[in-house]
Amino acid sequence: MKLPIAETNTDKSRTHWFGRFACVVHGDESIDVFVSGLLIGSFAPSDVFTRNVLLVGLSKERNIRKGALAKAFGVSDEHRRRLCKIADEQGMQALPGRQRGGSEPKIQGSARAKVLRLFEKGHRPVQVFRDYGKRLGVSYTTILRLHQTWSAEAKQEPAQLAMASVTGDRSGEPGLPSSEPEGDEVESDEPVVTPLRSGKHVQHLGGLLLVATIASFGLYDAALKGWTGTARWRDRLRMAFDAFILSLGLRQKCVEGVRRLETSTAPLLLRTSHAPSESWVRKIIKRYVDGTGMATKLHLRMTGFYLDAAREDDDDSPVVFYVDNHMRQYTGKFTLRKGWRMQDKRAVPGVTDYYVHDEDGRPVCRIEAPGHDSLTDFLSPLAALLRSGLDEKQRVLLAFDRAGAFPGQMAELRDAGVEFVTYERRPYPLLVRTAFTEELKLDNGETVRLHEERLKNLGDGRGRVRRICILTEDGAQVNVLAVSKEPAWRLVEIITGRWVQENGFKHGKERWGINQLDRRKRLQYAPGTIIPNPGRRRLDFSIRVSQEKEGMLRNKLARLEEGTPKHAEFKAKLDEQLRIQAELLAQRPSLPTHAPVEETDLAGELTYHDPHYKVVLDTIRIAALNAEADLAAELAEHMQKPAEAKKLLANIFAAPGDLRVSKKTITLHLKTAARKNERQAIAHLFQTINSRNLSLPGDPKSRSLRFKADI
Repeated sequence: MKLPIAETNTDKSRTHWFGRFACVVHGDESIDVFVSGLLIGSFAPSDVFTRNVLLVGLSKERNIRKGALAKAFGVSDEHRRRLCKIADEQGMQALPGRQRGGSEPKIQGSARAKVLRLFEKGHRPVQVFRDYGKRLGVSYTTILRLHQTWSAEAKQEPAQLAMASVTGDRSGEPGLPSSEPEGDEVESDEPVVTPLRSGKHVQHLGGLLLVATIASFGLYDAALKGWTGTARWRDRLRMAFDAFILSLGLRQKCVEGVRRLETSTAPLLLRTSHAPSESWVRKIIKRYVDGTGMATKLHLRMTGFYLDAAREDDDDSPVVFYVDNHMRQYTGKFTLRKGWRMQDKRAVPGVTDYYVHDEDGRPVCRIEAPGHDSLTDFLSPLAALLRSGLDEKQRVLLAFDRAGAFPGQMAELRDAGVEFVTYERRPYPLLVRTAFTEELKLDNGETVRLHEERLKNLGDGRGRVRRICILTEDGAQVNVLAVSKEPAWRLVEIITGRWVQENGFKHGKERWGINQLDRRKRLQYAPGTIIPNPGRRRLDFSIRVSQEKEGMLRNKLARLEEGTPKHAEFKAKLDEQLRIQAELLAQRPSLPTHAPVEETDLAGELTYHDPHYKVVLDTIRIAALNAEADLAAELAEHMQKPAEAKKLLANIFAAPGDLRVSKKTITLHLKTAARKNERQAIAHLFQTINSRNLSLPGDPKSRSLRFKADI
């Protein structure tokens, strides 16, 4: 029986989407399930069995997101999995069907009314339990369940219908319009902005140094520029950014680390009614990102700031940038494209990121390449991006490895007016040792000898570039190609200094979490996307295996005399392998090396992760890396062991202290774990910081921060 097409334009606060054209509409008397505009089922709120049958049936559809499906039906994803297991093992008739409700509530009367009033005032379950649980004689679970019931009932009130963009948020579904962050809806457990207050023994107070330094880069202003969110949404975004930055300062690499801020002094640190949860921070940033295009804009604005900082005062000196890729390996269960990971010496699933660092190793920008495109696909666009952020007269010099040292790419950069230096790809002629006449001592202490010979011809009428030959201490020759008017020793100094970028990758991964997945939302590749054909790869592998077996059999046959039983046996096996190879080779013309994704075995299976949410978090991480580099440079000047500046800085970010707020200044007296000589270095750092008149983002009075340290 064909069901009639139903009207699904109902109250959005009661409509929960679990697919592009699939939703559950929660009514007062009936709950309806729609797929592609068709009503496929309906049940009463108390009819648990029918709900479970529909839930299990829809769970078998591959294209439905199971987490969103469970949420639409009002159950947890773990409960959905348990129901599916019961149905698989015992059949649909074994699904539970008990109506909701059972024993009498454990908290009733005046005590229940008091707890509900606390919920209405914005108190969270953990606060109520901490302050009143023992007096009421109930457990935290009881208070939590009462809060869930109260929250569910509150959402049905007419005064709460403005929460549609929260409870009916469909921005995570591809193909649907994103929810606009224009409403001022407030959830019961949402933190509320409060004025900055004085306090003693404030945990993690030193993290505000990181927050204020990043704010001085213009991150918060760049995030809000051009955004249409209301004043309340701007406050929420500020709170979310603050919480994430503070967690990064505590060596937490992802948003989940926000839970480390859950202390009794968190309201003083964050200027909120209570510490936000990690799920709330994720939700706010996702709302900021989804459907707004703000992620890329924020990243480019911050790139412009770093380019301004890297600009040379002397117009005759080039600004040096290092360009290289970094492989983020993926270890989940879904299918992603594979890329080459040098540490493993093989291709692994993941995403390739192309980074630009300045000459001191500070990151400038990041571009994500889920298709693992080559360096030559990014050098010219990145050069154009860097040139657009600098003055036209400013010289730009790119340093990159052999992956970009191809004649066509080098000629393209030269013709665009971009200087570069890179290593020459082998083979190239070797020189006698006496040809190296110039000596150069590198930053790592190694002494090399140089020789600049005639220009190298790129061939095919592309012209010539400079060639500089380097003789290392162990007698190896390395050639460098360049287009620049800088002296040879300077170009060698730049290209051999690429280790600062490699160190930056390592430090960014281990300290700031640049390899974090951050968001699990996956997207399908557009039809027509060309990918390496997995069928052709398997075919070529089978051919290589057969050829190896053929070689082994021929080796054995060569050692045996004809006419013996063993010789006949191996000859039969060899003929079989030759037959297999002939069949496999006959299939090669019909299997291209690359093909549209829909024409391969990975159709409907190959996906990539939504990049926009991670772009925002990585923009914050890059800002934190730059802030750390600036502060560590100041701190190292006054330390007996300058190499430990970043470790000491991590102690400062995690340090507790006393907070004193006045009309014009905010004083932070930090109590950092450090030795006496390190405390003196911290005092010198704070003198420099205080002269910058930093202020906290969102402070309406823009009061200057004053840092003090125990000496």
